[in-house]
Amino acid sequence: MDPDRARELLAAERLRIERELAGLGRRNGEPEDEDIEEGDQATDLYQDELDDSRGRDLRDQLEAVERAEARLEAGTYGLSVRSGEPIPDERLEARPTAELTVEEERARNG
Repeated sequence: MDPDRARELLAAERLRIERELAGLGRRNGEPEDEDIEEGDQATDLYQDELDDSRGRDLRDQLEAVERAEARLEAGTYGLSVRSGEPIPDERLEARPTAELTVEEERARNG
């Protein structure tokens, strides 16, 4: 893959992730209503746990972007971190942070 295209894809992925992270927990900082009903408390607790989980996932994704950027600078972007085999451009277009070929990913998850 052309390095300029890879930078473009990774920058777009970073921006998407950072925007989603910024949007999490926007409720935080709102004044607490002391007369909140039990059902609303449960909903708030669920939403907080969902936001925490989503935040961890997004931070993991951001780390994957950083690893991909490091591979790009090292000249190894687009090569499997396991086998060194080329990762097809089509896969990188769909998932710019891909570290494995499709076959390797299937074997890892299968």
